[in-house]
Amino acid sequence: MLEILASADLGALPSKLYADYGHGFKEVESFSLPLEPGRLNKRLCYFPSRAHSLRFDPCDFPAQIQVQQFVLARVTRGFAVRSMVRKLVNASLAKSVSIAKSLGWEALWEEYNALFVQRSLSGYEAQLARERTVYAQPNVALRLNSLSGKPRISIVVPVFNPPIQHLQSCLDSVLAQSYPHWELCIADDASTDPAVAETLKRYAARDRRIQFVQREENGHICAASNSALALADGDFVALLDHDDCLFEYALLEVASAIQANPGAELLYSDEDFIDEEGRRFAPHYKPDWNPALVLSHNYVTHLAVYRRSLIQAVGGFREGAGVEGAQDYDLLLRCSARLSSEQIVHIPRVLYHWRAHAGSTALGSEQKSYTSAAGRKALQDFLDTCEIAGSVQETDDDNLYRVEYPLNNEPLVSLLIPTRDMLAVVRPCVESILERSTYQNFEILILDNQSTEPETLAWFAQVQHDARIRVLAYDRPFNYSAINNFGAANARGDILGLINNDVEVITPGWIEELTSLAQKPENGCVGALLYYPDDTVQHAGVILGLGGYAAHSHRGSPRGSQGYFNRLKVRQNLSAVTGACLFVRKATYEEVGGLDEAYTVAYNDVDFCLHVQAAGYLNVFTPFAELYHHESKSRGQEDTPEKIARFDEEKARLAERWGALLQRDPYYNPNLTHSREDFSLREVV
Repeated sequence: MLEILASADLGALPSKLYADYGHGFKEVESFSLPLEPGRLNKRLCYFPSRAHSLRFDPCDFPAQIQVQQFVLARVTRGFAVRSMVRKLVNASLAKSVSIAKSLGWEALWEEYNALFVQRSLSGYEAQLARERTVYAQPNVALRLNSLSGKPRISIVVPVFNPPIQHLQSCLDSVLAQSYPHWELCIADDASTDPAVAETLKRYAARDRRIQFVQREENGHICAASNSALALADGDFVALLDHDDCLFEYALLEVASAIQANPGAELLYSDEDFIDEEGRRFAPHYKPDWNPALVLSHNYVTHLAVYRRSLIQAVGGFREGAGVEGAQDYDLLLRCSARLSSEQIVHIPRVLYHWRAHAGSTALGSEQKSYTSAAGRKALQDFLDTCEIAGSVQETDDDNLYRVEYPLNNEPLVSLLIPTRDMLAVVRPCVESILERSTYQNFEILILDNQSTEPETLAWFAQVQHDARIRVLAYDRPFNYSAINNFGAANARGDILGLINNDVEVITPGWIEELTSLAQKPENGCVGALLYYPDDTVQHAGVILGLGGYAAHSHRGSPRGSQGYFNRLKVRQNLSAVTGACLFVRKATYEEVGGLDEAYTVAYNDVDFCLHVQAAGYLNVFTPFAELYHHESKSRGQEDTPEKIARFDEEKARLAERWGALLQRDPYYNPNLTHSREDFSLREVV
């Protein structure tokens, strides 16, 4: 039994014990132990023969560590078995003691040892560990020296009665910045705690870059922010809350991004949360600029940095406008309205630590429920000012919004449904559209690809008695792209809906939702939220690069889940959506040449969406149109040599054409995994 007690300046360490059996130290003969400082860490180590020597590696990156206790105590085989069984049962890897004991010695050891290997500084702890090597002092010095321009950054902090220890941590995080060209502009909004003014005076005396003003009466956060803003004379303004902290290298990353993007007017970073003990957790890794997402909620939050002249141009924070509590969202909306996407730069690094404590919105919007109404007001004012027709509705979740856009002239929507027989699938699909849809100005084009079954042909003849339904014969070998292009050429509607024959409608207003978004001139392809029959997510948009090519967002998540930072609850721009339910203007479809018929089965929808995006349009996913999808029920799986070869060929074509996007999807984040579809953290290697 290995027992280690240690202290360190990190929350966790990827420790390993190596054994040399006469041929040197090898990874395959090491024992992993995720070391938690301040507590006694234990694990069993099995030595198959006598070790010549041992080596203990506390971690594989720079850290300050003190080992107080290191014990390696021989135990009996019976004790070891009981310990391993108990560990596996407690870890829920074995349903019962009897099952664990039935594994046998070798299998039991493998399961037990794998438990530590899998836990070895996984997830965010591993990312934070690697972060230390990125910001080793020689690297930081080189980056500082390489900055040709050194913009001055004014950090604006409105203050009102924060816990003093949190205020001190906030101010200390600014003083600790590796980038020195900053000024700290503070407005005390008439705090009633005298310790606040005392603290601010003490810090201002320590560093001439710190200045503050004490307001004579409390004016709330917009007024206080404007008072702090009046002190600023930097090139850029960074917003910091009085109880949060900046990452030590935050301003260095901002200055580097400004140098790399000289036209930048607005920059924002990723963020995480910090608890009362200073532990970092729950990183929010954000997409690059996402217009549909920002009209759903303030996903930008922190760290937000604006060119000071831009804030001046929009008049600073709006006092008395009813947006208190959502003032940052209001400022973001008004500033972004003046900018192109190229002027908004996302820095994919965690530069801001949001304090999680009682009374903080970091713990949940229920702490400050007024923020949801304020955010709705800010968003509606933005739409009205920009003359965008739309009504902002609050959703069941605080601070998440749905903009209802009116339909223009109730356009004819052409729903294209390719099928070959499969009456048991296509009939429920068509009937669900007819029976559950509230929108009525549509036509259904059933694209018959050589159906032969008498029951299917009889149903085709019968269903066409409905004037909204046409059955068109496509008498050629199956090619999904070609069939839909044929259907589009025969469609009469201004809006095309590509619909798989194995979907069923859930949301009665699905056509209105998808059409209202497809009608907007800036939008291209619009996709729906699709579920498997077991009510788990089948499609919530397509993420490029997953599995090396492209895959569906949040596949397998239970229906009703929030998703990664609410991504299953709100509209958002994505690079692609599935062709199983895809709406697009017919004019846009024709503009890009329809679906590429070189893609017979796979990736035709992804390729089409990327062509639409390359033409300057935004693709949109919406969770407010829900359908069931019995995926691949009609075509089957890609499980024959012929199908596998075709699938591989179409993957290779996608990679050759869109390789750069597959490496870096702008609507995803490079810190998130490419191995799974659950927005989990990228593996550290």
